[in-house]
Amino acid sequence: MLLNPDDYEDARQCRDPRFDGRFFVGVLTTGIYCRPVCPVRIPKKENVQLYKTAAGASAAGFRPCLRCRPESSPGTPAWSGSSWKVSRALQLIDQGFLDEGSVDELSDQIAVGPRQLSRLFQNHLGASPVEVAQTRRLHFAKKLIDETNMPLSEICFAAGFGSIRRFNAVFNKTYERSPKQLRDKRNVTEKDENGLSEGIRITLSYRPPFDWKSHLAFLAYRSIPGVEVVTATSYARTISLDGAAGHFLVEFEEESHRVQVEIHYPESRQLYQIIDRIKSIFDLRADSEQIDKFLSKDKTLKSMVKKFPGLRVPGCWSEFEVAVRAVLGQQVTVKAASTLVSRIAERYGKSYICNIEGLTHVFPGPEKLQRTKMDNMGIVTQRIVAIRTIAAQVAKGEMVIDCSVDTAEFVEQICTIKGIGEWTAFYIAMRALNDPNAFPYSDLILRRAIDKDEELTPKQLLLRSEPWQPWRAYAVILLWKNYGTFIKKSANNKKKRKN
Repeated sequence: MLLNPDDYEDARQCRDPRFDGRFFVGVLTTGIYCRPVCPVRIPKKENVQLYKTAAGASAAGFRPCLRCRPESSPGTPAWSGSSWKVSRALQLIDQGFLDEGSVDELSDQIAVGPRQLSRLFQNHLGASPVEVAQTRRLHFAKKLIDETNMPLSEICFAAGFGSIRRFNAVFNKTYERSPKQLRDKRNVTEKDENGLSEGIRITLSYRPPFDWKSHLAFLAYRSIPGVEVVTATSYARTISLDGAAGHFLVEFEEESHRVQVEIHYPESRQLYQIIDRIKSIFDLRADSEQIDKFLSKDKTLKSMVKKFPGLRVPGCWSEFEVAVRAVLGQQVTVKAASTLVSRIAERYGKSYICNIEGLTHVFPGPEKLQRTKMDNMGIVTQRIVAIRTIAAQVAKGEMVIDCSVDTAEFVEQICTIKGIGEWTAFYIAMRALNDPNAFPYSDLILRRAIDKDEELTPKQLLLRSEPWQPWRAYAVILLWKNYGTFIKKSANNKKKRKN
């Protein structure tokens, strides 16, 4: 799918980082496609074709640039100009669905026919689901080749290739070089081994603006002692996949538009899934400029966007963990909920030892919590029953909490559990289903944040939020941030008057 070069010419000429990943430049004279921030000489407008995705450029026959490395771009936002079906399918592909599953199974997952799914992908992305998945595997493998010293055989399977033969064939066809030749030519200064036992270190990019300090503050306020450690510039936590435990550390740098990630996990095949979840926690694929621009159309939100540009919706590592947290957070303070979740982790989670002080336990999975009593922990009986019910349904596969689920269907299902209301359901949808339009309209703070002189009813707030679609989850974060700042300022002024 070609884009109009006139719409992006200024961004291309300025190498504007805000457009990194929003489009890719296919250069007709070289047969190479680049990021808009590529440092090489800018090609003439008549010699380029613009594509919405790297997969689209690849499907058109262009090779990835070795200089700007398209695999290091923030990537095309899954929701950018796409239907809900395409957005969900892209999220599933990013999680490696097509590494083992088929396009037919993918289409079944989102309730469309295979032909319709292919048409949607061609219309929105200019590439088929298989081509998108192939580009994902290629880009991830290339990034590991460039940034780590992992053995090439491990990279092959970590990226989702089914065989080393296929891995080599794809690289030779795409780069006209083998993986070994690309590794021999890379420009690295470190000599130490960067393997799984010592921790994989990798760099992830994002589009500015991104108020990552506010994002970290949000996570810090809700962090689970023993499971998460958050500082002013970093986030670390323990993790578990398929019974194996590990941890990761994410560190932000001022003005670099990048984050440094260090992952400690014993199984390389899970590496892409771990990185995908890290991207979700920090909403790294989001296009904040476009979202802020959209929300600024609302007179009430415009001034808030101006004060707090680049706010994003915090995701999560474990969807089940967020569900437990949300249930425990009902009718108690945020800190009290963190204490209760920490007690569950300490009593029922696995002990964990690593070099990051404060990480001591891995949060238990649904299989464990469905059979626990959770007595003498300060948790009311109704909450215990609700958590055990969710755990049992998730463990049996009767409830799915991930991006493949429609929010309305999820909310309806989880609200059948006694003691769980729509606020809890929509909060889980925001953070665990990655739904950019999820909106907990019964939230008391949101109902007060629109008009400080009047508290809206849930129905009034829901009606008021209609123009914010499909970005209502981002409006939630914006309203919470603005109201929190207002309350803090009012408290400080009151304190000053007393003094």
